[in-house]
Amino acid sequence: MATTPTPTPPPPPAPPKPTWDPRHPVPPFPWLRPTIRIRLTLLYGGMFLIAGILLLSIIYLLAANALNVGSDLPFEIVSGQVSSDICRLHSARLPAEELNAALNACVNKQRQHALDNLLSRSLLALLGLAVIAFAFGYAMAGRVLSPLGRITRTARAVAGSDLSRRIELDGPDDELKELADTFDDMLERLQRAFTAQQRFVGNASHELRTPLAINRTLLEVHLSDPGAPVELQQLGKTLLATNERSEQLVEGLLLLARSDNQIVERKPVDLAEVASQAIDQVHAEAQAKGVEIRGVRKPAVVRGNGVLLERIALNLVQNAVRYNVAEQGWVEVTTDVEHGQAVLVVSNTGPVVPAYEVDNLFEPFRRLRTERTGSDKGVGLGLSIVRSVARAHGGHIYAQPREGGGLVMRVTLPI
Repeated sequence: MATTPTPTPPPPPAPPKPTWDPRHPVPPFPWLRPTIRIRLTLLYGGMFLIAGILLLSIIYLLAANALNVGSDLPFEIVSGQVSSDICRLHSARLPAEELNAALNACVNKQRQHALDNLLSRSLLALLGLAVIAFAFGYAMAGRVLSPLGRITRTARAVAGSDLSRRIELDGPDDELKELADTFDDMLERLQRAFTAQQRFVGNASHELRTPLAINRTLLEVHLSDPGAPVELQQLGKTLLATNERSEQLVEGLLLLARSDNQIVERKPVDLAEVASQAIDQVHAEAQAKGVEIRGVRKPAVVRGNGVLLERIALNLVQNAVRYNVAEQGWVEVTTDVEHGQAVLVVSNTGPVVPAYEVDNLFEPFRRLRTERTGSDKGVGLGLSIVRSVARAHGGHIYAQPREGGGLVMRVTLPI
């Protein structure tokens, strides 16, 4: 009895697009960054300004109180003529009571005028002293924080793979010197660790490659024998494929170990040329799978290691070709300069990738819904190497699921 074929379920819908923006936001005014020096300057200057305002208020109140004591005239005019340009009593003949009241008003007006003059000049003096105080506070903050600047410059030099740099801070045995000495001790341990790692990579390169190369040579010699039995030839081909996979794994691990460090020797490299070379290497495989490679590649020159940058493009294009659809698949490779950074974008058709699985793709030996071993598509280190090489060049890689299936890989590198 014939069985009814089970209908093929429709492909799952594309996962929602991530809402994050892969580009780091740039502050509009970097010189307004609230550094410790700016905060200390504001603290010193603000404390002086508050103290100056309090002192000015006390002096003003004391002066006003001193001038207001005995505000009435210590004498009384009985009769006569008084002339004053300020009080507008020029050649005035007034009764004694009115004349005394006018004189009191004149004296009070002069007293208030003196207080106002004292206040205005004191405010101008306070403003000038505040400017001096802020400038002095800024200079003192810079002097106090100069050891931190030295530590920062050393840390930046270390970030460029110059682990031989040390702070070696002189001065009193205070908190900053303790921090600098602790940082020097940490750099010493890091240098020993990286030296041991480089020595291990060098030794592993020889110890792991040599036996694999010998095995490959022996297998190829036995397979070239026309009189060998068919079973032996089949076994030899299987062993040769396993040996080739082991060689790829070793090369990938060694490259991953080397690419974790910063690139010391940098040369101008055009991402468009690198991407074109990667496409040429994958062109035959893409034709065999019926995958079209397209895209516009504009010049985007960066400073870095050309071999490692070519590895970025090659791994991304290879993955885009191998993990594609069976029919009418395509891979789009573009290069350009955006926002002062060189950008390499590789997008492709392929299976639907859930958004929550994207980060796992960059982990070593991780693939999407496939086994860890036994796959003919690679050893599971391609995207891990891409991320390590991008970080070593000061760049980043971002992955985003594409509508309808596939991924959009975006690599940004500083120019």
